[in-house]
Amino acid sequence: MFSSITQPKFPNAALGIAKTGLSAVSLQGNGRHQYSIKRAATIDMMSGVVEPNFLDSNILAPHEFAASLREVVEVAGLLNQKRWSIALPSNTARTAILSLESVPASKKEADEILDWKAEQSFGAPARELRIAMEKISPDKDGRARYFATAVKLTVIDEYESHFEAMGWKAGLILPRAVGEANWLMETPTDSDSLLISANNDGFTALLLRGKEPAVVRSVTCSTDEVEDEVYRLVMFYNDRFGGPAGNDLLERLMVVGSNFAPARIEDIASEALGRNLRVMTPEEIGIDIPGGGLNFNEIAAPAGLAALGV
Repeated sequence: MFSSITQPKFPNAALGIAKTGLSAVSLQGNGRHQYSIKRAATIDMMSGVVEPNFLDSNILAPHEFAASLREVVEVAGLLNQKRWSIALPSNTARTAILSLESVPASKKEADEILDWKAEQSFGAPARELRIAMEKISPDKDGRARYFATAVKLTVIDEYESHFEAMGWKAGLILPRAVGEANWLMETPTDSDSLLISANNDGFTALLLRGKEPAVVRSVTCSTDEVEDEVYRLVMFYNDRFGGPAGNDLLERLMVVGSNFAPARIEDIASEALGRNLRVMTPEEIGIDIPGGGLNFNEIAAPAGLAALGV
């Protein structure tokens, strides 16, 4: 997965951006699909510095954001790092699976159809977006499918101008949920995996079949509605993919977000499936986080991108 997006080899350092703070992480390998923190730091940002949004300006206080960038890499001991991968806030970028109903007559026609599909999914003209697409397995009816991520050009320009001012080369820029999902894509499996990732106004859910995305859902809800929405999501999975022949396919559940209680999510998912399903720990996902205050919820996304370079 992401072979065309992640080539050539990217660095083992990544930056995670959120509304409330920044994280800088570099990793080292500890064997196959196992990683440990080499250097890392997280810092808080004042309210109003970054307001993640797909269509509108994100960086509302440029001087404060620039100072925060410098602070987080300095605290992490990565001030001299020049090549980075970037995990954008979930509300800044959008993700979808695009399908072609028929076989296009030419590559030009395919590109035009995919641009139109992207516009319908992302709510902005394709010419105003930076879109990354990766072809994935066809659906059950044989239709071609693409996993697509999009960021508005005016928004990504805001961020990139700050990266350039730091002297950085940001080669891989993806939504936080995609960085987090890389932990589930890292380990080969024939089973299904589900990522539930919190954002500013709800959560993003990404269902993987093996190492490929099968379903992407962006759920807008209040904090009080999260549990009901997670239950509906798992019920949707069970209705569409479960049943007597497929109920046991969902084996791995990854939850990222400080406003989630993993034990409660376990209970909800288990009730919806009718069997026990446990939230994976960071160690089971493949990352060893030492003591000292690092929070998996804050570093999961950038660490997932940094792992691509180890």
